[in-house]
Amino acid sequence: MSSRCRDRWWPQAAARALACVLACAASACERERREFDPPQTSASAPPLRHTDLQPGKPAGVAAGDPHLPSTGYTVEGNAYAVSQGKRLYRWFNCSGCHAPGGGGDWGPALSDAPWIYGSEPAQVYASIVQGRPAGMPSFGSHLSEDQVWQLVAYVRSLSGQLRSDVAPGRSDGMAGREPETRRSRETPQAQVIDDGTRR
Repeated sequence: MSSRCRDRWWPQAAARALACVLACAASACERERREFDPPQTSASAPPLRHTDLQPGKPAGVAAGDPHLPSTGYTVEGNAYAVSQGKRLYRWFNCSGCHAPGGGGDWGPALSDAPWIYGSEPAQVYASIVQGRPAGMPSFGSHLSEDQVWQLVAYVRSLSGQLRSDVAPGRSDGMAGREPETRRSRETPQAQVIDDGTRR
């Protein structure tokens, strides 16, 4: 072979050989084994509590709870705020778990008297903001403080805890019927239309 031809292929062959040697050396390396420290637990440390509200204890929200607002509950007597709460109830799909009129479906009923975590405004506020362990998600990061209070007012109106003049004035379907919060309990009846059909 001529020296001219050897000068061309020799640097390329040397580079390929070096790449193969480095690849073999890299594959032969073993990853460093690390011993991680196990998490340290102390038998004397009390369990972390996220809320002072517990099932079966409807009384008392701790003073100074960081999840509760410093302002007072002021929307209960405001019909506009209750109507806005009804809108939020629909927008955030509360009816998916609690049913459209609060009658309960997947989640507990909101139209009756016994509530698991209490029915006082601060307790309902805490349930909405913090969520609950059995499936109620936390909405604290999705709602402003005013919106939470509007939802509180509407939820309390579902069980008749507000004055009748404050209850939302029309149903979600915008039909001219009495709002669900003012209806008495009765069995649903089929409606007969003028042409004799039923719906």
